[in-house]
Amino acid sequence: MSNQKSYRSAFILLTILFFLWGFITVLVDSLIPRLRELFTLTYFQAGLVQFAFFGAYFLLSIPASYILSKIGYKKGIILGLLTMALGCLLFYPAASYRIFGIFMLAYFILAGGITILQVAANPFVAVLGSEEGASSRLNLSQAFNSLGTAIAPAIGALFILSDVIKTKEEIAVLEGSAKEAYLSAEAAAVQTPFLGLALFIGLIAVIFLFAKLPTMISETSTGTYREALKNKKLMQGVLGIFFYVGAEVAIGSYLVNYFLDMNLVSVIKESSVMRSIAETILNSGLADKDDKAVVGVFVTFYWSGAMIGRFAGAYLTRIMQPGKVLAIFATISISLIVLSISTVGLVSMWSILAVGLFNSIMFPTIFTLAIDGIGHLKPKASGLLCTAIVGGAIIPPTFGFLTDQIAFKNAMIFIVLCYAYIVWFGYKNGKSKVAIV
Repeated sequence: MSNQKSYRSAFILLTILFFLWGFITVLVDSLIPRLRELFTLTYFQAGLVQFAFFGAYFLLSIPASYILSKIGYKKGIILGLLTMALGCLLFYPAASYRIFGIFMLAYFILAGGITILQVAANPFVAVLGSEEGASSRLNLSQAFNSLGTAIAPAIGALFILSDVIKTKEEIAVLEGSAKEAYLSAEAAAVQTPFLGLALFIGLIAVIFLFAKLPTMISETSTGTYREALKNKKLMQGVLGIFFYVGAEVAIGSYLVNYFLDMNLVSVIKESSVMRSIAETILNSGLADKDDKAVVGVFVTFYWSGAMIGRFAGAYLTRIMQPGKVLAIFATISISLIVLSISTVGLVSMWSILAVGLFNSIMFPTIFTLAIDGIGHLKPKASGLLCTAIVGGAIIPPTFGFLTDQIAFKNAMIFIVLCYAYIVWFGYKNGKSKVAIV
């Protein structure tokens, strides 16, 4: 009974971490419009922000798993939190001195801390109880991660983007003292929320320092990467994570362009329901809105679908074999993409948006299936699986290249192939026991 209570307390604390890194990941996106003016960035430089994020996963996941195998899950989580806090603190000098390099360093360190948390927290949640219930537990924790990503844009708009950002030309014509006052105000708008986050993350680290977390068997392991690389199911899972993250990010990144390519702006304006949805989200009429804004508001349905689906998935993976749930969801995703490329108008739009709902359970389910029964190799397996998140930096530009060559609807076949692999992986690993949590 006391062991179950210990597991429950640990699960709650870890789920707070999932929420935290989801919230911070998206909150930083809210900075880009402000930072672009604050640092006078080109669009290319602004685009490097996301590259720094995925680069941290690629460069640091395996080193993080090595550190984790030496110091254990609890110390690894504390290290990740302290690294995140350091990254947040570096936003202060980055905003004060308006040096883009310091900002990129701050974001990379922040993303590095999130990477350490991913490598530590995902397998920790998976082993907090029976292996049969691992997918259900991780789906539930990931649902709160999605809740963080859903809340962050509103918080960012309220505290970071609430005032009007001047253009580079407008800043240039300001007088000396007025210019200095404006830039100081801009810096404070960046510094204040991230100083607050640094303090909050530090507090969470202190809580973990004194928290009595259950000691996991073999949490400090002697396993090698050679052993991990020889595990066929694990490596199949690594590919699954690569294709899933890449496909999800590719769809999300190009939805606005896809909708514009189908001339959906006029369709939205002609539909009273669709027009009402857009005006409600934009909090204004559509007459003076850019076409990208009109279709862009509907992208929120794609990402919010992941949150709804993960809460549902936490239940489904308890009563059904997780591998079969994964295969079914991936099959539905393929069907929705095929429907989208075979139709036009609102049917095409809503079918591709609905893919987000069925993306929901894929990461946690692939992850837990891949590490099922892997024992002492879990830290290194987690490092390899988190490294595969780099698919989000490789598949989207590949999809973009194909779109340039053969147009959107034909290029979508490439995304279908990504999901086809996930269908295969799910069915191949669909014989695990029904989850009992």
